[in-house]
Amino acid sequence: MIDVSREKFEELVAEALDTIPPELAHVMENVVMVVVDDPPESGLLGLYTGIPLTERGEWYSGVLPDRIEIYRNSICEICETEDEVVEEVQITVVHEIAHHFGIDDDRLHELGW
Repeated sequence: MIDVSREKFEELVAEALDTIPPELAHVMENVVMVVVDDPPESGLLGLYTGIPLTERGEWYSGVLPDRIEIYRNSICEICETEDEVVEEVQITVVHEIAHHFGIDDDRLHELGW
């Protein structure tokens, strides 16, 4: 386990977001990403809550933003070095953004995520 300050962890999440290709970042819509210390249940590194882009229709308006939570303590618990934290943050950010685009866990695993 490694302890990474909340400030540093938020920087790592921001850096991971910066690696998202611009053409994908440009179409991300009505979504917020936040760092949360602890997950609602054990074992979660991140969580997407919302309506994926693939399920939105003409009815979609006036809806609260989708929410992506990245769990600092859960990620730090499974890592031993800051480099491992950087890698796990990157993987988790990509994984949760994929859910925003309507890609489910089975497909993500097929793709190697």
